Amino acid sequence: MNTSLTLPDGRRLALGSAPLLMGVVNVTPDSFSDGGLFADPAVAIAHGLKLAEQGAEIVDIGGESTRPGHERLEAETELARVLPVIAGIAAASPVPISIDTYKADVAEAALEAGAAIVNDVWGAQREPAIAEVAARFGAPMVLMHNRDGIDASIDILADVLRFLEKSIGIAVAAGVPRGQIVLDPGIGFGKTPEQNLALIEKLDRLPNALGCPVLLGASRKSTLGLVTGKKIPAERLAATLAAHLYGVMRGAAIIRAHDIDEHVDALKIWAAIRRTA
Repeated sequence: MNTSLTLPDGRRLALGSAPLLMGVVNVTPDSFSDGGLFADPAVAIAHGLKLAEQGAEIVDIGGESTRPGHERLEAETELARVLPVIAGIAAASPVPISIDTYKADVAEAALEAGAAIVNDVWGAQREPAIAEVAARFGAPMVLMHNRDGIDASIDILADVLRFLEKSIGIAVAAGVPRGQIVLDPGIGFGKTPEQNLALIEKLDRLPNALGCPVLLGASRKSTLGLVTGKKIPAERLAATLAAHLYGVMRGAAIIRAHDIDEHVDALKIWAAIRRTA
């Protein structure tokens, strides 16, 4: 399994001994968690830089909401949202930037503007050309499992494994080395709360079966709110930390989170305890 990701500029992101933190910047008016807070490019840039200062090793920028019931956004609107933020963060910080999109055109423009990683919530299955873009730039890809609908009757782990195996095939065929691929089970995307929790518990099955490291993004998700009774996403920090630390113990190599400062502290304690073993 790959122990590092190589960025387009030749830098390497080490994977293994401790999970990397990916900070979330939603440049959208309708994100489930912080919609509208960072719609202004200057505010979004400042937030991204703050996340990097707090300890985010990657800053993930998205311009289209993927909340349940969202409407597809035209690429031109998405680009107008994300490009100024990518350019602003890239000009002020060396922190690697990932572009959260499933559109090939958006990924290409984002990589040209300074992004270094492609994070596709449809695992290169909505627009397979996105994998060709990543390959051409030498950018790592995060391939996420997704579903158009929820089916409580299915074996969700088997479904995730089948989907991601297909996604890996698309990416590799397009020229993305397998060692540049990270997998995401897609917590909160086309799944029941029980399926989301089961996937976190079985997270180690993904790298064992598919040979790629795993990203976990449960930050502020509705499943956590259902378990805890917290209806407001921003009030789900404790639940997020619990889910993510469980995922780390199940082998998560990257944690995608809104609250980086608190995750840094949590992971320091996790690492300190681990060193005593």
